Amino acid sequence: MDAKTYPVTHTEAEWREILTPEQYEVMRGHGTERPGSCALLHEKRPGTFSCVGCGQPLFVAKTKFESGTGWPSFDTPVKGAVEMSEDRSYGMVRTEVHCSRCGSHLGHVFPDGPPPTGLRYCINGVALTFEPEAA
Repeated sequence: MDAKTYPVTHTEAEWREILTPEQYEVMRGHGTERPGSCALLHEKRPGTFSCVGCGQPLFVAKTKFESGTGWPSFDTPVKGAVEMSEDRSYGMVRTEVHCSRCGSHLGHVFPDGPPPTGLRYCINGVALTFEPEAA
């Protein structure tokens, strides 16, 4: 992981206890889930998407849109909830998105989203929990 110290930290053994193997591979190993494999891709109710690793709210449902990519996509994160870094893996340069509270890898951001931001936060669904708004 990055050399930065985050407000929520765990040993690698603790992360392996907290996260499922797939979540660990994505969030701590910078992996990617198979496109179209997460139920949250189809979540349309009002509510909040939070980090599986620490519970920090990351995105609100009104910023979610259908990108056709197979991963949950958002145009705007909750203010201060995510940080970005350069990712040079797989022979390309991308902007990685990670949780500002625990440093877990969430996905990537691309400049091909809808207005008003023009950004597409392409997020691995296994890195998210969803809490619907109270009725």
